Amino acid sequence: MTHSPTHSPTNTPDTGLSAASTEALSVRALYEILEQRFNGKTWSLNEMAIGYTNDVGYIGRLLLAHDGTWPIDGDATAELTHKLAESLWWTFVPASKLDIDIDQAFSETMSTIRTNLEATIERTAL
Repeated sequence: MTHSPTHSPTNTPDTGLSAASTEALSVRALYEILEQRFNGKTWSLNEMAIGYTNDVGYIGRLLLAHDGTWPIDGDATAELTHKLAESLWWTFVPASKLDIDIDQAFSETMSTIRTNLEATIERTAL
């Protein structure tokens, strides 16, 4: 069986997330201006987590709407497109606040998952 190449943690490929992360952090800075202006403080990591989980729950309902089993007002595909992109934003922001290199973390995580899946496929081949 042929295996795809894996990457060691010291040789992780650029996943292209850096530009998206930069844009997400730029947008977050704008939110922080408004949060400070209206609330006297910016959101904590816990408040961001609540916002993120709320959006993830909404994505679940939108997937049901996309499948026709949960009625919504509006275009389910357009809403899904927006909320899935926003979910990436919700990932980039806390990663930055926690000093996690999300590009490297993603690459290393996918490499580990790929290696484990390939090993399972090989081990369970008929």
